[in-house]
Amino acid sequence: MNSIIRKSVLGVAGLAFAGGVFAGPVVEVQAAPVTGSAVAVAESRPDTAVLLPHGEPAGQSRIDLNEEQVANTKAIIAATKKAGMDERAAVVAIATSLQESKLENLGHLGDRNDHDSQGLFQQRPSSGWGTVEQITDPEYSTLAFLKGLKQVDGWEGMPLTKAAQTVQVSAFPDHYAQWEKQAADLVAKYWNS
Repeated sequence: MNSIIRKSVLGVAGLAFAGGVFAGPVVEVQAAPVTGSAVAVAESRPDTAVLLPHGEPAGQSRIDLNEEQVANTKAIIAATKKAGMDERAAVVAIATSLQESKLENLGHLGDRNDHDSQGLFQQRPSSGWGTVEQITDPEYSTLAFLKGLKQVDGWEGMPLTKAAQTVQVSAFPDHYAQWEKQAADLVAKYWNS
């Protein structure tokens, strides 16, 4: 019985997809209730070619995210949209934050801290990124990062690690690249939420 229901739901989803391809984009389609619950077809996700313009990178790292990290991911995406930038900018920002703070809004870490770096992007008040209160605000810190990214000529076509490094000026410039796939997956998952 479950396989019949599953095939029916998949058939409805296939028809909804085909209808969307021929009739235009589908934002959300719901199938008829199956044993008392509705089945939703996911919204269209951002194009992989936009998220990963250089293809899927090798040597990737990945971490499991808690609620705070997911909330920070969503805050970065919202700020990217507010800045009028696209999904690729969100991928660069999220990969940068994954490297700098693992998407945690870090306060001063004492002896473990890199100078006075704080927040999602480990920005430094002494380097002109803003006050401690500003750079520990996810929206502000993301907008500050994106403002720097906009000033990088041709960032859209650069490898992620080069674009991120040009803004961040890290002692470890190649480390951003390892988070590109997870960042792209997060943008694909949360861009339309």
